[in-house]
Amino acid sequence: MFTHKQKKLAPVSVFIKRLAFSIIISSLFILVTLAMGIAGYHWIAGFGWIDSLLNASMILGGMGPVGELQTTGAKIFASVYALLSGLVFVGVMGVIISPILHRMLHRIHIDEGDIKE
Repeated sequence: MFTHKQKKLAPVSVFIKRLAFSIIISSLFILVTLAMGIAGYHWIAGFGWIDSLLNASMILGGMGPVGELQTTGAKIFASVYALLSGLVFVGVMGVIISPILHRMLHRIHIDEGDIKE
């Protein structure tokens, strides 16, 4: 996806496209994970749609649950979803940061004459 260290530094427009692609992929991943959380809170915990959205958003954002869980199944779902959310956060940050970090490292390792902005 990215250029080799022996090639010239990509123009800013190419970098912006790569960054936008990373953000789009990350956003889709977040939306899928959020939808899974909403569905789980709605059907497993018995919350309404808005309360399910609130709880899934709070867990995915790292804040913690809002509503009290009554059943064992709901508590197990919330535990699994919380662990999944932590992994999603790490993965999404890696996907978003990778084009930025690649460009920084590429710029450090190329000759001055190869920089093309």
